[in-house]
Amino acid sequence: MEIRLPSDVKLMIDRLRHNGYSGYVVGGCVRDSLRGITPHDWDLTTSAPPEEIERIFADYQTVSVGKKYGTVAVIVEGELYEITTYRIDGEYSDSRHPDEVRFSDRLSDDLARRDFTVNAMAYNDEDGLVDLYGGQQDLSNGVIRCVGDSTQRFSEDALRILRALRFAATLGFTIEPDTSDAILRQRKLLSDIAGERIREELLKLLCGDHAAFVLRRYRSVIAVFIPELKGTFDFEQNSKHHNRDVYRHTVAAVHNIEPLPLLRVTMLFHDIGKPLAQTTDKYGMSHYKNHPKIGAAMTREILRRLCMSSAFIDEVCTLIRWHDERFVPDAVMLKGYLKRLGVETMQALMLIQHADILAQSKYMREEKLRTLSEVSDELNRIIAAGECYSLRQLAVNGSDLIHIGVGSGVRIGKTLDLLLDKVITGELPNDKEALLAYAKSTIDKEV
Repeated sequence: MEIRLPSDVKLMIDRLRHNGYSGYVVGGCVRDSLRGITPHDWDLTTSAPPEEIERIFADYQTVSVGKKYGTVAVIVEGELYEITTYRIDGEYSDSRHPDEVRFSDRLSDDLARRDFTVNAMAYNDEDGLVDLYGGQQDLSNGVIRCVGDSTQRFSEDALRILRALRFAATLGFTIEPDTSDAILRQRKLLSDIAGERIREELLKLLCGDHAAFVLRRYRSVIAVFIPELKGTFDFEQNSKHHNRDVYRHTVAAVHNIEPLPLLRVTMLFHDIGKPLAQTTDKYGMSHYKNHPKIGAAMTREILRRLCMSSAFIDEVCTLIRWHDERFVPDAVMLKGYLKRLGVETMQALMLIQHADILAQSKYMREEKLRTLSEVSDELNRIIAAGECYSLRQLAVNGSDLIHIGVGSGVRIGKTLDLLLDKVITGELPNDKEALLAYAKSTIDKEV
């Protein structure tokens, strides 16, 4: 088995060897290469201690990104490569980092501490593929399997639980029974993992082609760090518009939308407020009038806990707040929404509503999709035609209003907003003279 190594990587391995040390590429880059995918990063492992790595590459810029754990980054031709000394990990009292590490001169020691067999392979041109745990076979069979004892691997670093789910979601691999049982048995270890570490794995998981299967099969694992989702589990909607409980509807909606973090996260939480919003009418049918508002508030707290950026949180919560709005293909109405929400949000809402409808029952589905298509077409027409729906498109600005004596500050803002509303409704043309004349007339009336 031959892997085509980049020239810079070959240079580093050769330099290590010429200095009396072994060196290999290892982990994800080997896994991806065997799958025919060009790796984004090439990580190396070596028998050389960290100080020797720095000496050997003294003519390059080096960064001690994790020297305590044996990792030194070397920058070659503008690319950063991490080189880590073979090591044996001690106990993991914090379920994240080993309390101590011992450096080794044996590759086998290093491979034994790795998480999954498909990530525990190493390669160099001289020795070829080093695969001590059947990683190549598991890769061919599409299997995620822990190296050695599954319970120990997850006890060492609980984030490996989520990494296994992420690999299953992104690669479409099956988690072998012993590893799967350990995940379910030890899932509560995730409660001690920092939000930012969970965030990165969760976003990758959600954007995987097989995210829906993982969300269904391992919902109890996801609920460890998002306990608010438990309320949606098996919560029947009791409505002719739905043929799934809230959680199964949610998973279907996630599957139905493009694999982009903003859209997938929105779909995961878009109906999370339903259990708290449920009311039942005299005919026994359930309704969820305020669930978007409740769901947006719940989601804000969840995403803060997961250390998402403020901008991302605001975007997701805005989409959830408006995801159930009943749009119609009316130009005036849509320009009002464009004014309030902006183009990108409105376009995202079209995708969100489409995914939502497809995850509902067939009751009125064709009618809903037809209306949504008409709304989307009208929205695109307004945008393409350059019709006015925002202040930056308005033919006048604050300076123009000051010039005619409107005043300054709040008064100017209110006048511009009034003029924009008049243009949107068609009461005034988006013409500078006409707008200024109207603004002047409002001043004259007050006088």
